[in-house]
Amino acid sequence: PMLDGSMAGDAGFDPVGFAKSKEDLMNYREAEIKHARLAMLAAAGWPISELFDRQIANAFGLDPVLDASDRAPSVLNGGLGKISPVYWVAVLAAAAAIDVYGISTSKHSPNYFPGNLGFDPFGIYPKGKEGQMRMQTTEIK
Repeated sequence: PMLDGSMAGDAGFDPVGFAKSKEDLMNYREAEIKHARLAMLAAAGWPISELFDRQIANAFGLDPVLDASDRAPSVLNGGLGKISPVYWVAVLAAAAAIDVYGISTSKHSPNYFPGNLGFDPFGIYPKGKEGQMRMQTTEIK
């Protein structure tokens, strides 16, 4: 019942009826966009890290963290012990800061929509309403 076609990418698909209110729907959409963006970064970052780890490590005077098979360290491959705990603290702090900023923005900005952090350094986001709706639909699909 909350999916009335007014949101970008809204095809009315909620077969289990999770979205009981507009607030629930916005929270689910926000989570969907956050997880999709993280997955896109990971899909690009993993192979890039395997391709450029040695060059980046050498540039900073560090030891490469790839294993003998040139695989990035992970839970599946092992090797996470080579990663500094300072790095993990920094990553968690950055993620928390971005999340707190997003929550703050969503609560205090009248023009907020899920995923809009106001960060567009290259000016890619369209100015017109039709272009904005197309871009949001493209991202969610």
